[in-house]
Amino acid sequence: MVHYAFKSAVDLARSIKAKEVSALELTDMYIQRIETYDKNINAVVVRDFERARDAAKAADTRLARDEVTGPLHGVPMTIKEAYDIEGLPTTWGIPEFKDNIAIEDSDTVRRLKEAGAHFIGKTNVPLSLADFQSFNEVYGTTSNPWNPDRIPGGSSGGSAAALAAGLTGLEAGSDIGGSIRNPAHFCGIYGHKPTWGIVSDVGHSLPGQTAPADIAVVGPMARSADDLALSLDIIAGASRTDVKGWQLTLPRPVNRKLSELKVALWQSDTMAPVTAEISDRVQMIGDTLSKLGASVSDRARPAIDLNESHEAYSSLLWGVMSAAMPEEEKQTQREIRAGLTDDDRSIAANYARYSVQEHGEWATQNEKRYQLRQAWQAFFEEWDILICPQMAIAAFPHDHGEYMARTLKVDNETQDYFQQIFWSGLITVAHLPSTVFPTGPSKEGLPIGLQAVSAEFHDHFTIDFARQIADEIGGFFPPPGFDQ
Repeated sequence: MVHYAFKSAVDLARSIKAKEVSALELTDMYIQRIETYDKNINAVVVRDFERARDAAKAADTRLARDEVTGPLHGVPMTIKEAYDIEGLPTTWGIPEFKDNIAIEDSDTVRRLKEAGAHFIGKTNVPLSLADFQSFNEVYGTTSNPWNPDRIPGGSSGGSAAALAAGLTGLEAGSDIGGSIRNPAHFCGIYGHKPTWGIVSDVGHSLPGQTAPADIAVVGPMARSADDLALSLDIIAGASRTDVKGWQLTLPRPVNRKLSELKVALWQSDTMAPVTAEISDRVQMIGDTLSKLGASVSDRARPAIDLNESHEAYSSLLWGVMSAAMPEEEKQTQREIRAGLTDDDRSIAANYARYSVQEHGEWATQNEKRYQLRQAWQAFFEEWDILICPQMAIAAFPHDHGEYMARTLKVDNETQDYFQQIFWSGLITVAHLPSTVFPTGPSKEGLPIGLQAVSAEFHDHFTIDFARQIADEIGGFFPPPGFDQ
């Protein structure tokens, strides 16, 4: 059964329908792997094994009657803890919510179930979904299957670790500061940040939250680009509150070969320099595409001011992050903000500066956001795909120190911890779709992933690029010790 552990969800569904393996056999296999391998990873922190077995048995019974529920019929999967599954806790790693039991499924969970999948558990997150790492007082610390001394990413760190370790058939995460893309990069799997608004986030929330979070998205994570495409088709569409009023039709790449593409490379930037190894990996993708006949440029850039772009992103990001902040903390942040000087532009200062938003300031940054969107739309009139880093380094050691005092070494140069958010924010603020795809290991043997970005609503273009480039450079492969 081990060879099934790392198959794509598409292949698992195909094997079930061909009756090569049953849904129950696959479910029991993943349960056994969780019980065996998750002791040192701590990815699947909420376990729902008995209901999963019951759902698998029901799927097998229906198949015996030649009834197929959907394209994921009988496929076992896990999902990020932040999504509601009826009867299971949703805490976001916050101790005060440890007894918060969901009374209904989120839109994403409901749609995946309607497509035939069933859930064996939920995966770990950082406190309030607000870190590049995944640890909290409720569930503990999640480690990277490639090296347990290293982080798996965050906030969808448990999701990526579970996929990489072969503990699940499919996953879904969420992303506002790279929370799908960072873990995909760190763990060597695929992750897709959709165009803003095309996937409902209803049920990806804490009690009292009903409005969709500004610039935040929910989206698929997997071991193959084909799985991303299928999962996105399943979960994309209007929320339950909007379904009577609008429909979604995403454009599709039709027989578009890599050799026909116009691709821009953004290897690094002075605002957030990356290691030479990651910059070289961007260039490697460009060289591969050039040899195939694609048109490649390392100078093409959108007509935007990077400082204004990052300013707008930081403002919108911290406005969302502070929305549920207690009034006492908001007042503290106002006082911090009042004491800042125009010359103080560190990431830590931005956090304080933007933790509390006045409506007028939000409106100003929102206007900048729409100007950025227009500039990027013009850029993608000429260019098909942008390849750029996701993070400056590969997976780094666990660091549970003071949040705003953390730093990272990038080729022996110290960077602020949150300087790493530049590459995520560059894409997020303009609502662009981004697929992180694996490019192989670093010299240390840790995965390196890159972003493939395209125009708004061209989600299937970036996913298709990730699918095709895997044929040239390879795709996902399991970390040592888990392929047994």
